[in-house]
Amino acid sequence: MSAKKIYQLKITLEGAKPPIWRRILVPSNISLGELHQIVQASMGWFDCHLHQFTFNNTDYGIPDDDMGIMGMQIQDENKYRLDQLLKSEKQWMRYEYDFGDGWLHRIDLEKITPYKKDQPLPYCTKGKRACPPEDCGGIWGYQELIEILKNPKHEQHEEMIEWVGENLDPEAFDTESVNAILAEMR
Repeated sequence: MSAKKIYQLKITLEGAKPPIWRRILVPSNISLGELHQIVQASMGWFDCHLHQFTFNNTDYGIPDDDMGIMGMQIQDENKYRLDQLLKSEKQWMRYEYDFGDGWLHRIDLEKITPYKKDQPLPYCTKGKRACPPEDCGGIWGYQELIEILKNPKHEQHEEMIEWVGENLDPEAFDTESVNAILAEMR
């Protein structure tokens, strides 16, 4: 087994324009199940839906007997460490959250550094833009939602304000809030 290191990961929500992303530091030896929780917290999701990681044409997630019946083989995410898949800088994998809305994320291993005991992990160093609300219809539904919210004359404007509230700011991102949530995982 290799020595524990610090992985700098960039998690990018695919298809979002302008981009929505987070840069996080994690121990290299965390399980994919732990990484799932970190992605949820750093992006702003609430873990309400199914998910999976895909690397080298292999899917990792929570095994389900029904998936095997449909011919899909899901490897148990809790039996695999991040450093067993991503071993060198510039490697990446996909993370899909909510199979209905199809939120696809690209997770890039940007940098590998020596482990430091004084570095809090997991830790978010930077990010851009707010996470879309759950159940808004994927990236296209989110873009439509933003357009509706910008237009007070749109027939669905009041309905959408009632659903997401008046404070949805697509440009907002607060590293301190994310790190407060990640601190609970340490």
